[in-house]
Amino acid sequence: MDKVLGVGIIGCGNISATYLELIPMFRNIAVVAVADINAEAAKARGAAFNVPAQSVKELLANAAVSIVLNLTVPAVHYKVTKQALLAGKHVYSEKPLTLTMAEAKDLQAIAKRKKLQVAAAPDTFLGGSHQMIRKLIDDGAIGKVASGTAHILSQGMEHWHPNPDFFFKPGGGPILDMGPYYIANLVNLVGPVKRVAALASTPRKTRMISSEPRKGQTIKVTTPTTYHALLHFANGAAITLSASWDVYAHRHQPLEIYGTEGAIFVPDPNFFGGEVLMAGTDAVAKSVALWDHPFTLPNWKDHGGTAWPNYRAAGLADMAVGILKKRDIRCGISRMAHVVEIMSAIAVSAKSGRFVDLKSTCTRPKALAPEEARSLLKTA
Repeated sequence: MDKVLGVGIIGCGNISATYLELIPMFRNIAVVAVADINAEAAKARGAAFNVPAQSVKELLANAAVSIVLNLTVPAVHYKVTKQALLAGKHVYSEKPLTLTMAEAKDLQAIAKRKKLQVAAAPDTFLGGSHQMIRKLIDDGAIGKVASGTAHILSQGMEHWHPNPDFFFKPGGGPILDMGPYYIANLVNLVGPVKRVAALASTPRKTRMISSEPRKGQTIKVTTPTTYHALLHFANGAAITLSASWDVYAHRHQPLEIYGTEGAIFVPDPNFFGGEVLMAGTDAVAKSVALWDHPFTLPNWKDHGGTAWPNYRAAGLADMAVGILKKRDIRCGISRMAHVVEIMSAIAVSAKSGRFVDLKSTCTRPKALAPEEARSLLKTA
């Protein structure tokens, strides 16, 4: 019988329902308790999924909880993760791991001292499409990676989110909110970054909410909403990253990787799947048939009824196996701390107008081949 590690969720907002629905697909993990500073929110979420609701203090003292799943708002990720580590629990956090590199380094030190593991989202780079691209790159399908582009462009969160204020305050903005998906995938595909340069702007000082229930209210913007960055990777590749909530329309692909012998067009790193296109020296982009990877299979329907692959909690399941087998964890803290430093360096460079050298580095995570991915699932 599989060894199962108990998971205690702290933070019962919208994303907790997704984790509670998807975690049962995976081996080695099971939710044993939920908690929130709002006791009623915890009770409601627990009742909906037949899981005991506890106070945060009770959950951290619960012997059945081996891993705390930190689903709180980004501003308190560091505080809650530190609290859980000091209580003797492993931690998997939603993105970003922390808001600063100093916080990330403190968590690394505590985890090492306590002999505990910390990992963090995003885990979308474990998706079948992204892992197939990883194999194509590793196999030399486009030669040596030389450059690329990444674009995260939209109108902004006030058009759909019921309470979008925090997106436009320090600690928010498009880099910290969406950047982890793209940067973590680039680390997976290309490797660590050694220096960055960036420009930033705030074209609109206020935003009007067009979503319910606060339609018509105005938000003051106190953080940049547009960034243009250049990432210089340790392997020599240079990739531009544009992230903005000031764009109404564009025709950019989410992510493109250019090699010495071709190019790969990567689907949105915010998702686990999507079409993969590749061009060779003939300069003709063609669709690549997806391989037999379980994380390419549609298992989730959006509000419009469209089915697509959603394997959120794959990183958590991989973490559990890493703890049990004492092996490297793909979403482990060294990589996600490096992602935090990249994002922080973008902000620093935008203010200073200078290149910023990174102090941290990391290895690329081990590729997740189809057979190993299937081993994470209860059924495949």
